[in-house]
Amino acid sequence: MIEIPDYRPQVPTNPPRVALVGAGSIARTAHLPAYAEWGVPVVAIASRTAAHAEELAGRFGIETVHASVEDLLADESVDVVDIATGPTGRLDLIAAAVGAGKHVLAQKPLSVDEAELPRLREVLAHARERGVRVAVNQNGRWAPAWRLATLLVRDGAIGDVVGVTHLHDKPLPPLAGTPFDDVAHMLLADYLVHWIDITRCWLEGTRVTAVTAQDSRVPGQPDQARNPWHAGIQFGVDSGASGSLRIVGNARTRSGGCPFWIHGTEGTLRGSVLLGSDRLELEQGARTTRFALEGQWFTDGFAGAMGELLTAVTEGRAPENSAEHVLATVRLGLAAVASADTGGMPVHPVDLVLEAAAHSRQGAE
Repeated sequence: MIEIPDYRPQVPTNPPRVALVGAGSIARTAHLPAYAEWGVPVVAIASRTAAHAEELAGRFGIETVHASVEDLLADESVDVVDIATGPTGRLDLIAAAVGAGKHVLAQKPLSVDEAELPRLREVLAHARERGVRVAVNQNGRWAPAWRLATLLVRDGAIGDVVGVTHLHDKPLPPLAGTPFDDVAHMLLADYLVHWIDITRCWLEGTRVTAVTAQDSRVPGQPDQARNPWHAGIQFGVDSGASGSLRIVGNARTRSGGCPFWIHGTEGTLRGSVLLGSDRLELEQGARTTRFALEGQWFTDGFAGAMGELLTAVTEGRAPENSAEHVLATVRLGLAAVASADTGGMPVHPVDLVLEAAAHSRQGAE
């Protein structure tokens, strides 16, 4: 019998108190519903649109609506700031929260601008000096099938990872006419960040040797959709293993999902996430184990990302989704965009090591 690791979100019994910056769609449909279900105390909120903040405060029982982020950061009842805003200005918000002595959960992608990385590292160094934890809302890490697969890979269930493969077999979200369509190579720079991130988790302990990416328009794509709807990323690591991610376009299906395969030297994990396709099975020789999964990426993944930060704060350790750990994900995404800019020429990152998360460093800072 396979002992099933506990893959569900973990929230401490007496969690630190959270304040939310941003009252947009992702806050109302994912962050706050997840926190309400899993017992995360949200005590304050601030937003550029005061009416949105007031509405969410009323709906979710949030006690305080602040007129500004500055007022929120000065609120002594707040321990953790959840920054649920877009990439523009996000680093300034992280720096301000760290300066105020607040722990931070920052929305993904952590950064889409390579020129920003030196300052980001400075902010994270300042956070370490102050004993402040900065984590990233890589909520896909806690999608049930992906999370259980991660724990099984760590436990050595399939031996050494040989290759990771993802196929996006579902419709794309609405993109034309949205701010996302203004982001160059949007699928590579933003949308695929969860797939890039989980793949780097499954290839921990290796060094990236090459990243190749392509994107292109597809048949039937409307003229008003400026960004390509096809994208693919391939990367290799020094162990000889590889990762491959592919979006074929706006798949016309109601029965699809996002299947994935993790092939190893001693077995295979295969499963799927999204569109109700959630599943995972482990094949080891003649034995196949199918796992009955509980929960969904939306919204349990959001509880998992915040819960890990709150648990790390309570235990005095680095969170598994620390910004330092996610920097490798950022660099992979930037390398993919750079490759696509040259029509798919390989990019060879310097010293891009996929370090293990805090779990295997005994909670070391």
